[in-house]
Amino acid sequence: MKSIYKIMGMAALLFGATACGDDFLDVKSPTQQSAEEYFSTKDHVAEAVVAAYDPLQWTDWGIGEYAPYILMSDIMADDFWVGGSDANDNQNWHLMSNYQATPLKVITSIWVEAFSGIKRCNDVLGYIAAGIDDATQADIDSWTAQVKVLRAFYSNWLWKFYGNVPYFTVNLTDPYIAEQISADELYGYMISDIEDALKLGVLPFREADTEAGRVTTAMAYMLYAEIVMYQRDNARYATALKYMKEIIDSPEYDLMANYGDIFKESGEWCKESIWEINYISENAVRDWGAPLTAGGTVLPTLISPNNWPSGQDGHNTGWGFCPLRLETYERYSADDTRRDATCWDVRPFEGTYNKRYQDFGFFLEKYAAQADGNAGQKASGELNYNNNWRIYRYSETLLNAAELLVATGGSIGEAKGYLTQVRNRAGLRTQLEPTLDNIIEERHLEFVGEGKRYWDLIRTDKASSVLVPDEYGYRTNTWSPNKKHLPIPQSEIDRAQGTLTQNPY
Repeated sequence: MKSIYKIMGMAALLFGATACGDDFLDVKSPTQQSAEEYFSTKDHVAEAVVAAYDPLQWTDWGIGEYAPYILMSDIMADDFWVGGSDANDNQNWHLMSNYQATPLKVITSIWVEAFSGIKRCNDVLGYIAAGIDDATQADIDSWTAQVKVLRAFYSNWLWKFYGNVPYFTVNLTDPYIAEQISADELYGYMISDIEDALKLGVLPFREADTEAGRVTTAMAYMLYAEIVMYQRDNARYATALKYMKEIIDSPEYDLMANYGDIFKESGEWCKESIWEINYISENAVRDWGAPLTAGGTVLPTLISPNNWPSGQDGHNTGWGFCPLRLETYERYSADDTRRDATCWDVRPFEGTYNKRYQDFGFFLEKYAAQADGNAGQKASGELNYNNNWRIYRYSETLLNAAELLVATGGSIGEAKGYLTQVRNRAGLRTQLEPTLDNIIEERHLEFVGEGKRYWDLIRTDKASSVLVPDEYGYRTNTWSPNKKHLPIPQSEIDRAQGTLTQNPY
C-alpha cells in the first residue's frame, strides 16, 4: 500500500504592518488569520510537516526542468547514455555526462528544490519554537525528528551535487543571503540533524502502511550510513555498522525472493523496502501547467523508447532518454536474475519504434513505462505514472554491513554471509570473498538506475580510472577530482550578490 503526501489547502495569508507606533495604522485582516496564528495549532503544524515532504517529488519535472535526482548522478557514471534526439536535447545532461557542465549549462532545479525542502523543514521547527496550543510532547518530538532527518536528506542532494553551498537552519530574511559553508561543514550539520532525531527515540522502525513514506528510524540509519561512508568518516563506521545490524536483526525487513518483484506496483513498500518516494496515478491531476501538484511521475516517460507501439511487450511509449549501455547488459552473467529485471532488451522490436540517439537496444526496466502504469490519472498521462522511487532497500543494508565489517576489521565470515545473501537471491551460487572490489561490483549490479553508482566510484577512488572516454566518442573526457561537484548555477551566483564562490569546473 502507498500513501501520497499532498499539501493541504492553507487559508493563511500574512497580513500586518505597523507604523510609528500608531495602533490605528495597524493593518489586520478581519476575516483571515495571520501565519503565526494559523500555525499555532496541532492540525495546522501537521499540515506543514506534510508540506516538508512535498519537494521530494519535484525533481523529475519541476522548476522548468527534468532532473530526476536518482538518474542525474547515473548519467555521470558508466551505466547509461543520455539519449534523446541528439546531443542538444536536454543539453545540460549531455554536458554533465561528459564532465563539461558550466554555470550556465548545468541542472538548476535540484538546487532550488533542495533549498525549498530545507526551508519547509525550518518552518516546522520555527512553529514548534513559537509554541503550539494543543500539541503534546509526543507530537512535537515526532515532528522534530521527521523534519530534521528530512533536512539532512535534502542537504545530502546539495552536498553531493554542489559541495560548498550556502546553508541556514533558521529561515532567511531580506536580502535572503546565507553564508556559504564547506562540504565538510555541511556534513557536520547533516550528522547532527540525524543524531538529534535519533536521540528523541520517537521514530517508528517501520511505518504503518497508511503512513508509508514518512521518515523512520531505519530510513535515518540508512541515510546516516550513506553520508558517513561517502565522507569516509572512519570514526563513525562502527556506529553505522551498528545501525545496519539493527536493521538486519529486525523482523521488519528482509530480501524479496524475486528481484524483479521489487519494482512492480505490488512490490511497493514490500519487506525489502526501507524508504521510497511516493507517486500515484489514481486520480492524479499533475499537469503541464501544474508540475508540482502531487500525483504521478514523468520518469517512466523520460526513459522509455520513443514512439513505442502502445502495449507492445507490455509497455507504453516514452521519449528515449537514458538508454542503458550495452556494456551494462553484458556485465551480468546469463544466470543473474537481476539482468532481465534491470535491462529491457528492445532489440527484437527494432523497426517498430523510433530509435533515437545513443540507443543500443536497452532501457531501464525498473522504471519503464508499463502499459497500465498510469491507470486512473485525470490529467496528463505522460506525467502521472504510478512508480514509487526506491531509495533505500534491505539489500543495501546487507552490502553496507559487509563493507563496514571489512573496513573496521570485523568478521570476514559475517561479511561474506551478507554478500552471499544478495548474490544467492540473484540466482548466483558462486561465493565471493568480501573484498572492497567485490562488494562495490555487487552494488553495481544490484543498484543500476537507483542513483548509487556514481557516488560509489567517487568514494572508493575508482572514478578517475572507470569514468574515461568511451570507444563511441560520446564521452571524450576523463573524470577528475575537480569534477566531484557540479558548477553552482550562474543564476544562484548572481542572486547571491558576490557572496558565493564558484566550484572549479
